[in-house]
Amino acid sequence: MDTDQPRLSTRVSRLKSSLVRDILAAATQPGVISFAGGLPAADLMPAFPLETIASPALYQYGCSEGEPAFRKAVANWIGETGFDVSPSQVLALAGSQQGLDFAAKLLIDSGTPMLTEAPTYVAALQVFELFGADIQTVELTPHGPDLAHLETMLEKHRPSCIYLVPCFQNPSGACYTPEMRTAVAELLDRYRVTVIEDEPYRSVALDVAHPMLPICAQLRHSDWIYLGSFSKILWPGCRIGYLAASPRLMPHLVRLKQAADLHTQRPAQAAVAHWLNSGQKEADLQNLRDGYRIRRDAMQAALTRHFGELAEWEMPRGGLFFWLRLREHRATCADLDRALAQNVAFMPGEAFYPGQRQGQQTLRLNYSCATPQDMEIGLARLAACLTEETCTA
Repeated sequence: MDTDQPRLSTRVSRLKSSLVRDILAAATQPGVISFAGGLPAADLMPAFPLETIASPALYQYGCSEGEPAFRKAVANWIGETGFDVSPSQVLALAGSQQGLDFAAKLLIDSGTPMLTEAPTYVAALQVFELFGADIQTVELTPHGPDLAHLETMLEKHRPSCIYLVPCFQNPSGACYTPEMRTAVAELLDRYRVTVIEDEPYRSVALDVAHPMLPICAQLRHSDWIYLGSFSKILWPGCRIGYLAASPRLMPHLVRLKQAADLHTQRPAQAAVAHWLNSGQKEADLQNLRDGYRIRRDAMQAALTRHFGELAEWEMPRGGLFFWLRLREHRATCADLDRALAQNVAFMPGEAFYPGQRQGQQTLRLNYSCATPQDMEIGLARLAACLTEETCTA
């Protein structure tokens, strides 16, 4: 038998399997109650406008930058945040994950110092580690990063770039205050750090009254890449996202798009542009928020019953997740295996830290897809598993 191994790049040895995607495979088995993924609720998605994709012309090759109507609509969409960008600064993406890939290719070599929040989005860590980033972390509070720690890390490591999720961060649910956004922007400008700002959950705002002006909008000197996605509010199977970028980064990002896949699928761009320009948009978003608020409140109640003595957490004001810190017990990948054996899935907190070096007493729970009844059953099972009791629910 031929035992020779294929000759692969050094980079591939750093590529880790996505724990989220691995769990999803197990969580789709019959009978499993899953709090693990970040799947949007299918029943809250607007109807897909099939009439907008009927033209055969949409099935021809298109521009790498994206359809002009899509880029204009997205620029207006970003403008609603208070951040003015031109359509020429917008690039259509096959999901915002592609934007993370492009940002890493553009900014990171093996050993490049960069900063992220701790915890942070697991798939962002996957791509940054793939390209060999020397990832340092900044402590995160419910209202943003610890500013003193951020300045210390900027001074000590002089990072090339920083990755931030200021609106309902995945996994922690943190939402930066207006004052925090301004202070962070001022620090990053002072140290000339390129900012990668990721905004997939901005539109899933449930209980936030204050403005959420993007950090990139407040930069005066640093370069920036601003990422967004329609997967959490429209049709995730279409994989439509976007980025906007400071002018001197944009030509490089377009060339990366050309090298990756030529262009993003045109029919889905047309459907999203139609929705953005429609009079139905605000009603659809309100329906989505109302539905998620009911589910969020149901999980809060179930957690209080089953985890009130085990953990502490803050009820999220938006996004799709609860972030729990266990008082005494752990929630590691080994505990996940035990929970899966009892037909319940969750995301261990250690996955959201570089090298899984922290977070053994934390876990992330998704509330967007489970029914209140499943929340009761599943959280009772999970509490029993984490306290090493026999699960009989």
